[in-house]
Amino acid sequence: MGRTSTARERLLEATCELLGTRGYSAVGVAEICARADVRKGSFYHFFDSKQALTLAAVDSHWTTQRTHWNHVLSAADTPPLARLRRLLDDQAEAQRRAKRETDAVHGCLFGNLALELSNQEWVVQSRLAEIFDEQIAMVQLVLAEAAAEGAVAADRAGRVTARAVLAQLEGIVMLAKLGNNPAVLDDLWATVRLLIGC
Repeated sequence: MGRTSTARERLLEATCELLGTRGYSAVGVAEICARADVRKGSFYHFFDSKQALTLAAVDSHWTTQRTHWNHVLSAADTPPLARLRRLLDDQAEAQRRAKRETDAVHGCLFGNLALELSNQEWVVQSRLAEIFDEQIAMVQLVLAEAAAEGAVAADRAGRVTARAVLAQLEGIVMLAKLGNNPAVLDDLWATVRLLIGC
């Protein structure tokens, strides 16, 4: 039996890394292939275009991240708001870790792409919107649990508040990236508490 190729996985990993640190427009197929140690011909065996690769990389990144979000947000032995705080703390810690390891706050791959590709690459934009909608729904479920326990008011447990929480996370991560300063994230939970009224 022949050896299983890891070329596709290496391409996805290299794409996530390069998109996260450099952005969509600054990275070409040749650079992705070089980073992944994959020949250009092999690239086109797996993907029709850079856009197709980007979509696959976004899906791969969300698959991994969704698993973590589900694990944290569904921990039945932890109160809902503690779960939400842990999720936000984890997101902030990822930016602090990037700063320690690379001297740069990388931001959120999805947020970075959404900003860079506004009014272009509609297929990618549509997929990003679906992911953000899924994240909002996950936050909303936790807020509904908190409301059922009386930890937040029922009128703060809907989609509007959940969207505001996600927007706060994305916005403060963007500001941390802009200033290359993860300390900006230190107030994340305090500001989310203001949004949810607890």
